[in-house]
Amino acid sequence: MNKQQTKENILPTTLDNSLSANINIKWLIQIVFFFSAAVWFYAEISERLDFLEHNADLHKIEIKQNSEFRVKWPRGELGALPDDAEQNLRLTYLEKEVEKLEDKFDELEK
Repeated sequence: MNKQQTKENILPTTLDNSLSANINIKWLIQIVFFFSAAVWFYAEISERLDFLEHNADLHKIEIKQNSEFRVKWPRGELGALPDDAEQNLRLTYLEKEVEKLEDKFDELEK
């Protein structure tokens, strides 16, 4: 037998319903394991990338809000602390009292 005839006997020339394949069970298990590991690895990498992108988006939002707060808080555009509001009320009251006392002092001088 020559080599050409052996190859022709092993490999079918046409694909039809009678085509069969023989594979070692050890190789089949290794192939299934390899593809399972590849799919699991891809899913883990994809999940990690999604998590990191989500965190980056949250950080961008926080940085924007912090920058806005840093600019607007000293200007008083974002309100005041409750302690500041109480202090402002007391200062307003004291200013009115000082004005009343000044008016009385001016009357006494006349």
